[in-house]
Amino acid sequence: MYIEYHKEYSLHLGRDMEFKVYGHGGKPVLAVPCQNGRFFDWENFGMLETLGDYLENGKIQLFTVDTIDAESVSDQWGNPYYRVRRHEAWYNYVIEELLPRIREINRSGQPLLATGFSMGAYHAANFFFRRPDLFDSVIALSGVYDTQDMYGGYMDEVVYANDPCASLSGMSPDHPYISMFNQRILIFCVGQGAWEDQLLAGTRRLEGVLRQKGIHAWVDYWGTDSDHDWPWWKRQIRYFLPHVVGNP
Repeated sequence: MYIEYHKEYSLHLGRDMEFKVYGHGGKPVLAVPCQNGRFFDWENFGMLETLGDYLENGKIQLFTVDTIDAESVSDQWGNPYYRVRRHEAWYNYVIEELLPRIREINRSGQPLLATGFSMGAYHAANFFFRRPDLFDSVIALSGVYDTQDMYGGYMDEVVYANDPCASLSGMSPDHPYISMFNQRILIFCVGQGAWEDQLLAGTRRLEGVLRQKGIHAWVDYWGTDSDHDWPWWKRQIRYFLPHVVGNP
């Protein structure tokens, strides 16, 4: 399998940021790690084996991004005003610095699929809902899609922009993004097994907002044996990926 490692300076973050590329071509996939995770987690937890045929056959090209969760969504002792602005700087790094590099490396001209699990699902959904002009699909597994627990209920314009449930709820019915969403593929899934209670409630909140706004999405609830863990996320992404890119 073709693999590249990159370490490049980010003007938005004022530091070097790392990412890896897997596969020689195909639809570009932005993969976000779980909370406080690193860009190598998808590889370390065996996701390359799970997606090996898609990667080898050139159906997808995987780009695994690094996060700064410890400075933003996970820093429960920090001032939420500064934490969310740190998150916004990371968001801008991904959109304005990393995505152009992805397009340069991938060269297919295709819009991106955003995906992730747990906190990575939140990040993937946030990228998708804020920039449906860049992403044509999202597969978010076991996520929470509001910022209540991240910032302790703090709200300002930057939190609002990064809170899918809030920003979608406030979106006017004639907003052009709504029709754009309905031309995209939206997949949200959560289990009902161990450690999924909070994520189950969060997914239901998002589903309610999407229905209220007339945004079509596939929201799938797996059974009580489906836990908040990598073995289940591997099964789920294998189940949903063909609905975005076809069979390998």
